[in-house]
Amino acid sequence: MENQKEEVKDVSTEEESAEQEMVTEETNETKEADVSEEATEVEEVDELTLLKQQLEEEQDRTVRLRADFENYKRRVQKDKEADYKYRAQSLLSDLLPVLDNLERALAVEATSEEAISLTKGVDMVYRSLVAAVEKEGLESVESEGKPFDPNFHHAVMQEKDENQDSGIVLQELQKGYKLKDRILRPAMVKVNE
Repeated sequence: MENQKEEVKDVSTEEESAEQEMVTEETNETKEADVSEEATEVEEVDELTLLKQQLEEEQDRTVRLRADFENYKRRVQKDKEADYKYRAQSLLSDLLPVLDNLERALAVEATSEEAISLTKGVDMVYRSLVAAVEKEGLESVESEGKPFDPNFHHAVMQEKDENQDSGIVLQELQKGYKLKDRILRPAMVKVNE
């Protein structure tokens, strides 16, 4: 009987061992499945985080591009306005010597009748030219009796005059002109020391 008991114990021990092995295998499989699930979840979380980062980067890039484009539009608009405002600058710069020559012609004293009528004709041309360029925004720079300003005047001579303060323009040698708020040519002047 004892043998039988021992055999029963051995069989039950074997069964318990087999059962324990099965439970261990199932536990291991469950653990592996859990680890696999966790790994999948971690991969999904990493992938989701990566996608969120990429989305944020793309949104940031889009915002920057939009801002750059708005700045570009403003710059282009500003350039267009400046081009329109100063569209006549090149032509007016080329006409300044013509104005100078007409002024010199009018400064000559006419004595004969022919010279007087020629002077009247030159004066009419001069006045119409001045009116046309003034329409475009050309203005002469006032110099004589004003303080010397290097933005508007170009000093070519100095002279000592006791009746004037130092730095005052004594004589305008060549007229200066500005187009709206831009100097086309500074006035050539003689300045008091």
